[in-house]
Amino acid sequence: MSEAQPVVKCLIWDLDNTLWHGTLVEDGHVEVDDVIRKVIVELDARGVLQAVSSRNDHDEAWVRLEELGLAEYFVLPQINWGPKSESVRRIAERLNFALTTIAFIDDLPTERAEVAYHLPDVRCYPAEQAGALLGLPEFSPPVVTVDARRRRQMYRAGFERDQEREQYQGADEEFLRSLDLEMRIGRARDEEITRVEELTLRTSQMNATGVHYSDAALRALLDDERHDVLVVSMSDRFGPHGAVGVMLIEKTPQVWRIKLLATSCRVVSFGAGAVLLRWLTDAAARAGAHLVADFRRTERNRMMEVAYRFAGFTTTDCACLASFAPPEGTECLHLEPVRQDPPTTMRVIAPDPHVRAREVEWR
Repeated sequence: MSEAQPVVKCLIWDLDNTLWHGTLVEDGHVEVDDVIRKVIVELDARGVLQAVSSRNDHDEAWVRLEELGLAEYFVLPQINWGPKSESVRRIAERLNFALTTIAFIDDLPTERAEVAYHLPDVRCYPAEQAGALLGLPEFSPPVVTVDARRRRQMYRAGFERDQEREQYQGADEEFLRSLDLEMRIGRARDEEITRVEELTLRTSQMNATGVHYSDAALRALLDDERHDVLVVSMSDRFGPHGAVGVMLIEKTPQVWRIKLLATSCRVVSFGAGAVLLRWLTDAAARAGAHLVADFRRTERNRMMEVAYRFAGFTTTDCACLASFAPPEGTECLHLEPVRQDPPTTMRVIAPDPHVRAREVEWR
């Protein structure tokens, strides 16, 4: 699959004569065949989110999905009489997914054309192709992790979190403290590498270089004393967020080089990227090491550049750091670190700076 065809992160289904046989408003009783049911269940197991965009009465259609035992598989249903392109756009925006990772399936050429005209990056499929979706590379993630299999549940918890946030009367910082957030930064274990690779593939807005590290390349670094492969996970009182970040750091006694920093867009609003950089700055200051970071601009990672700049990183030609010169097309950012205070909005458990195999609370 080419770079222009990333893995689909969300498939949006039409209902009438697509997901089920018949038209609900006319036939009154509609059924889903076993092939479509298998596609829905398997895509969910692969970590592909699924939503609905349908011209129907919302309550009637949703009740039928519940009766069919399928309602639980769909997030953000858009069942209304408006343009489907607007429904697709709303779903993508709510999920914070790039339109290039969204797919739409409908039996009517006119509906597919309307979506394609207004949202040309969305991939559109005719209903008769539904049974073949599982065999297409864009619906076949190269790895399926524990987090992928529970992605729908994690997003649902996220929507509940968002709803409570909207209703919260206090300041944002107070709300974050009310969540009992915990961030864990740990050296990657062998069984976590597939999730780390997935993060480098799926994360675009908060990926400092856009570089994909393969499973084999990451595993080769696990026992390398010069490299730390760190996995970042988060949880709160609503449940686990799962693995939300990855850092690859090359170390010498004098210089730490951040070769990869990527975090999920789902935790941007919690300040996860800033917390990671603050922790790393503090750890480097404790070790007396200079910090340098690889950064390569992509079409979507402006937020990551802002995070680096806000943390105090500036551009350098790395003339005095020849062994850390970044690959062609990549900028070298640097920072002379000073001690940092831990955040007040979350508890951070991270590697002990003195004992490699131990994790301690950042204080």
